Amino acid sequence: MTDFPTSPWIAVLGAGPAGLMAAETIAARGGRALVFERMPSPARKFLMAGRGGLNLTHSEPMPGFCRHYGAAEPALSAAIEAFPPSALMDWAEGLGQPLFTGSSGRVFPKAMKASPLLRAWLARLAAAGVEIRTRHDWLGFSPDGGLRFATPEGEIAAHPAAMVLALGGASWPRLGADGGWVSCLSDVPVAPLRPANMGFRIDWSAHLVERFAGTPLKRISLSFADQTRRGEAMLTRDGIEGGAVYALAAPLREAIAANGSCTLELDLRPDLEAAEVARRLAAPRRGQSLSAFLRKTIALAPVGIALVQEALHAGASQDTLPALVKAMPLRLTGTQGLDRAISSAGGISFGALDTRFMLRDRPGIFAAGEMLDWEAPTGGYLLQACFATGRAAGQGALDWLGETRKD
Repeated sequence: MTDFPTSPWIAVLGAGPAGLMAAETIAARGGRALVFERMPSPARKFLMAGRGGLNLTHSEPMPGFCRHYGAAEPALSAAIEAFPPSALMDWAEGLGQPLFTGSSGRVFPKAMKASPLLRAWLARLAAAGVEIRTRHDWLGFSPDGGLRFATPEGEIAAHPAAMVLALGGASWPRLGADGGWVSCLSDVPVAPLRPANMGFRIDWSAHLVERFAGTPLKRISLSFADQTRRGEAMLTRDGIEGGAVYALAAPLREAIAANGSCTLELDLRPDLEAAEVARRLAAPRRGQSLSAFLRKTIALAPVGIALVQEALHAGASQDTLPALVKAMPLRLTGTQGLDRAISSAGGISFGALDTRFMLRDRPGIFAAGEMLDWEAPTGGYLLQACFATGRAAGQGALDWLGETRKD
């Protein structure tokens, strides 16, 4: 399809949460938005996130909520405060999707999946006149400033009055966002795209891998530098991943980049003080095997026992058993790649954008979502920023278009 509106319209590139929210914002204020998506269907990564329950946002109040964006907090806080978690929750419930807040403060649809919400959202967008054109792969700009797309029918060009780029980062590329847009914005400052909220590599023994790969570590804590996070993790064939790991992913990634490796400390019994663990493990074994002793004295799960034995076989002394339980050193040798990362760090530098998320050197071009240079831990912070920046960029594009038409 190569026909386009005759009146001024706004192109939205990318049909993920940020792009669809930008399109909805434009349409709700009387603008015309066309969404272009390279994949055969919209919001594929959003649907994948829904397989884990779709953690939409977090109930943590401001300003603590925004602190999870680290160095990007000053650039993101205004957009998030304008569309905070409470607004996102109202929006989802307005689509007929009741929500609940878990004990951790995370917010989920009661349906525990993304597909019902997405269906209702796409129906609302269609009713508002938003058209989504799939299988349109952005190739960059034409000499006259238009947009070039590869389509099943061949290359086409489009000439919108403004555009919102919401092309995602580079994690889970098979779902659509592969970071290919970087080459189309060669004149724009872009921080390298790197994995975020990802697992890390550890050289486990073949025995541990054979018996415990895929086994969860429950009710543990992890520490690195001056940060400690409680939660769960999972042993993988080549390392460790999971929520508690993701919460420390950014400093761990940077330490590995600087030094080639780093050491993460694992507390297998964070609910017991170190002195109590030492007291219990000082008891006589009375002929018990180490596995039975650890199980009976401090209630270690089989995977925890296996990790203690792994450390002992690697040369640790049995005199250090309490330390191994409370602060087991795990040597991380690398990160999992972007193909397995939940999200990505890096992207368009905020210095290249004005407060409306418009490229300073490209008037009329706005950017939103994960293609911007920010990262956040899992827990609802990722989707919240995508929705909020999509809304801000959509508003910015419509306002800019109105200003240029007045001129």
